[in-house]
Amino acid sequence: MSATITWLGHATVRLVLPDERVILIDPWLADNPACPESLKTAPRCDMILLTHGHFDHVGDVAKLIQAFDPPVVANLDLCSALQKTIGAGRYQGMNTGGTQTVDGVRISMTQALHSSGLDTPDGPMYGGMPNGLVVSTDGLAPVYHAGDTDVFSDMKLIAQLFEPKIAILPIGDHFTMGARGAALATELLEPKVIIPVHYATFPVLAPSAEEFRQALTPQWRERLLVPTVGDALSWTDEGLG
Repeated sequence: MSATITWLGHATVRLVLPDERVILIDPWLADNPACPESLKTAPRCDMILLTHGHFDHVGDVAKLIQAFDPPVVANLDLCSALQKTIGAGRYQGMNTGGTQTVDGVRISMTQALHSSGLDTPDGPMYGGMPNGLVVSTDGLAPVYHAGDTDVFSDMKLIAQLFEPKIAILPIGDHFTMGARGAALATELLEPKVIIPVHYATFPVLAPSAEEFRQALTPQWRERLLVPTVGDALSWTDEGLG
């Protein structure tokens, strides 16, 4: 089986490895208005990666733990908060700047400019710092999921340290960077493929990726890929086939 990357709406991304293992990044499926009905229930989950604790990034974590008991990789404080609220799960906490290998997958945690809090019946619980993630595994192009963030100049360091070939960037504005910020982030990261996310979910967000497309220079516009939600993209050693 070939490896694939699938956008499931909003910021949720599914990575399928060549051995068919499934990694879900920021899983928000059941209540995600941008997720097709046929994809709202995950048939498999072997690992969960989280960028921060907001509901639209952790909404299905408890259900996935109950169904599949996958390792959950996230900021140490977010892991602690989830453990307290869910009461179950196998958490592998880390922090900004760190890298750990989980079942052969290398996960590096980068900074992000945002906020992070976990909703509980007693009010918000501290969820640590927000983060981005770089996912690397042998034979496949490294993937940078920026999480929810504004552009920041140290994205240049992320490019130097991890050399991500695929950049998954939020473009919706209001809660994250918008079109101009994401275009500048692209120039700092210099990826081979750019996938925009975190837009068209709510009225307050950008309704499409068109403004982002126009903000990119011709050089980077050629590398922009705007997938339809649910379309599995072939993930190769060079980027996306």
